[in-house]
Amino acid sequence: MRAALAEAARAALLDEVPIGAVIVRDGAIIGAGFNQPISSHDPTAHAEVVALRAAARAIGNYRLTGATLYVTVEPCLMCVGAMIHARIEQVVFGAVEPKAGAIQSMTNAHELPGLNHRLTSVGGILAEESRALLQQFFQARRVTARSVDPE
Repeated sequence: MRAALAEAARAALLDEVPIGAVIVRDGAIIGAGFNQPISSHDPTAHAEVVALRAAARAIGNYRLTGATLYVTVEPCLMCVGAMIHARIEQVVFGAVEPKAGAIQSMTNAHELPGLNHRLTSVGGILAEESRALLQQFFQARRVTARSVDPE
């Protein structure tokens, strides 16, 4: 999870929402990514999807069986769907995402009937650190917005 936090910090440096992800299989990181939909002009460039793409390229297969995805914030519905298609074994996340989290907050998307793959999940790992990165990022943005428009 510390590696995912480092990826999240990279996102913040690019003025992207600081979410980071890494994929581990057999004790080694095989893919990493951070949020970059703004800079890449790609609405699917969430940290999890970027990490999935990197891991698939690294092993030469889109099926990432036996892999664990670590991400700093509870994944959204799109990312959970991508993890299921990639056959991720487990997702470990930091902070919950009450508005869009699709593992436990908004829905339990990974448990929907009819799915051809199941993954397990663990939440709350380094949640405070993950939450703090987000809070600092958005607090800085609010300060910047106020200085541009003092009303």
